[in-house]
Amino acid sequence: MRIRFSAARDPLRTAGQRVLPGRRRVLFFGTYDSRLYPRIRVLQEGFAALGDEVVECNVPLGLDTAMRVRILRQPWLLPILVMRIALAWARLWACSRRLPTIDLVVVGYMGHFDVHLARRLWPKVPVVLDHLISASDTALDRGAQPGLVVRLLERLDRAALQAADVPCVDTPGHLELIRGEAHDRALVVPVGASEEWFHRPGPIAAAGPLRVVFFGSFTPLQGAPVIGEAAGLLFGEPSVQLTLIGRGQDYEATRAAAAANESVEWIDWVDADELPAVVAAHDVCLGIFGTGPKALRVVPNKVFQGAAAGTAIVTSDTRPQRDVLDRGAVFVPPGDAHALARALVELAARREQVAELRAAAYERAMLSFRPASVTAPLYARIASVAA
Repeated sequence: MRIRFSAARDPLRTAGQRVLPGRRRVLFFGTYDSRLYPRIRVLQEGFAALGDEVVECNVPLGLDTAMRVRILRQPWLLPILVMRIALAWARLWACSRRLPTIDLVVVGYMGHFDVHLARRLWPKVPVVLDHLISASDTALDRGAQPGLVVRLLERLDRAALQAADVPCVDTPGHLELIRGEAHDRALVVPVGASEEWFHRPGPIAAAGPLRVVFFGSFTPLQGAPVIGEAAGLLFGEPSVQLTLIGRGQDYEATRAAAAANESVEWIDWVDADELPAVVAAHDVCLGIFGTGPKALRVVPNKVFQGAAAGTAIVTSDTRPQRDVLDRGAVFVPPGDAHALARALVELAARREQVAELRAAAYERAMLSFRPASVTAPLYARIASVAA
């Protein structure tokens, strides 16, 4: 999803309170961009809520996942990546010289390179790698063919996992992809949602269309063209109003599939600070509908965030999403636009069911998706590693 922000001027920032007796000073380190990818914010809020002092040393690289994959598939663009990393690392090294004593380093999202710098700067401090994205798995999901590039990315993944004391992944399916000794050190830490997303659901309107929202970066994993096709099937159906937020790889295909339905609202981006309220103003939040192997393993951030925002969730029927959402969602077969369209029409006719789904999703989010809940297993693991 395209979101506009101003760049941070100072890479050194501190959040939370003074470190408490028996607690740790936790450094979040790397070239991640928490303004574009909110996972890091969830972990930061989680450690702070559990009593640790959170310090941040962060210089965003300025390259999203799609651009990184493109660079690695088109080697002549590699100097762009090398230059960005060199400049960011120079600032990160300078930042590290200004830090107090650190008890734990957490290398943020897409930190395949950063984890090696962290290990060099803090050789005696436990290092956590948020390995939410496998470089090789992502390249395959974006259409890369098995070959030299994918093998190089597999080596990049292995090296990053080896450098971390505790690699984190988001689902058991992704844990199964980690082989060898690193598998025994790895830990499942769900994506969760930051506190700003939590909006208790209010009463649902008895009249008017069912308000349905999708937000994302239109990657193959998300299956946005399936949503577009469902929107096309809903042409002339006044009971459902669709809003699609974002742009990306499958954006044009999604618009083409939805072309018959001129009532669909298309929004290129929403500022990250405004997005939770925008989603909470809808009745239903759509998850993902892709059919690839990765789509069948993940629970996307929009599912956690939509539940926290108090919306009903409609998403693909996969084991990881059923395990996480339980009663708080309507599940449809992956890739099935007709089933998605039918589900939305049925919900529009059953407002009491929508209200029940919203309440169940929010209850589930309050119980399991808040930062402290998500971070607790990692918090406990680090205590055993540091002992």
